[in-house]
Amino acid sequence: MPDARRGGTELAGVFYTGGTTGFPKGVMLSHDALFQNSLFAVAEGMARDGAVGLHAAPLFHIAAITVLGFLWTVGGTHVTLPSFTPLGVLEAIERERIKTTVLVPTMIQMLVDHPDAASFDLSSLETMVYGASPINEALVERAVMLLPRTNFIQIYGMTEMAPIMTVLPGVFHSEEGRKRGKVRSAGQPGVGIDVRIVDPDGQELPRGEVGEIIVLSPGVMLGYWNRPEETAMALARPGREGWMHTGDAGRIDAEGFLFLVDRVKDMIVSGGENVYSVEVEQAIAQHPAVAACAVIGVPDADWGERVHAFVVLRSGARASAEDIRAHCKTLVGGYKCPRSVDFATTLPVSGAGKVLKTKLREPYWAARERQIA
Repeated sequence: MPDARRGGTELAGVFYTGGTTGFPKGVMLSHDALFQNSLFAVAEGMARDGAVGLHAAPLFHIAAITVLGFLWTVGGTHVTLPSFTPLGVLEAIERERIKTTVLVPTMIQMLVDHPDAASFDLSSLETMVYGASPINEALVERAVMLLPRTNFIQIYGMTEMAPIMTVLPGVFHSEEGRKRGKVRSAGQPGVGIDVRIVDPDGQELPRGEVGEIIVLSPGVMLGYWNRPEETAMALARPGREGWMHTGDAGRIDAEGFLFLVDRVKDMIVSGGENVYSVEVEQAIAQHPAVAACAVIGVPDADWGERVHAFVVLRSGARASAEDIRAHCKTLVGGYKCPRSVDFATTLPVSGAGKVLKTKLREPYWAARERQIA
């Protein structure tokens, strides 16, 4: 096939969003966006010259495209699994002497919890990049115990940004680094990327205040495929043209570290108080019996919405709804603690490993005209 000679700002491909808060959208990314993202990744230490990288995430996902890009950039070797299984990843790391890979937190949890994980030689793994959804501190600690020689790097990104926006380097994942309290953050803006927090009118907020995260970067999308109105809402706000309005709520601390608070759509309003589901999930996840969890708002006659948790217990562990609630009260305000708990064997996830909160909400909100109380 002859070379089409495409490049620059021309369309390179259409990549679909995770669809965790609604129907997936086709994101149009340019050649420049994907190329710049590869350079960002290498600049942030995600791969060194000649690295052997493992593809374990689905290849349709932007995280996998990132691995393709940074391995090509450093002249690396690609090792591809037909699908993700924790045993398959463990075997591949040992057999192929993998040096770098990208996983989502759900995959890391399955890896860490595999009963035979400690029996594999994982010493070759220099870098573990993770992102795509929030990770809880308890899981970070368990992962570092399994992989003490591995440099953990967190990416906060989105398909619309090709995807890197902020990076939390490995130093903040070590035992000493965690004492600085930054492991709960999403890090600082990547090379050449500008991140700000704004109010509903697009005005920048002072440090420490919660608002919507907006981003300006060479990696910003061209737009949503056949969705001009949604493209305009994301990229063409008056006074902020070209900035990506992420739909995520967050704050930036005095040192410039970004802390994610929630998806704007995932914020729960209970009794007039704003409750951010990520904060509650972080608290629940620190219970020793909890393997995974998700928090949503469900209709409540007294409170408008109440905090409801879905909890997956670790194998052989036991805990009651009251145990979970009492544990949360030691970490967050009482009004933020789950008023109801469902115990499940699994949580619904997308092909990219993100928890599908839309599926969790459906039984509670199906008969209502809107998804808030």
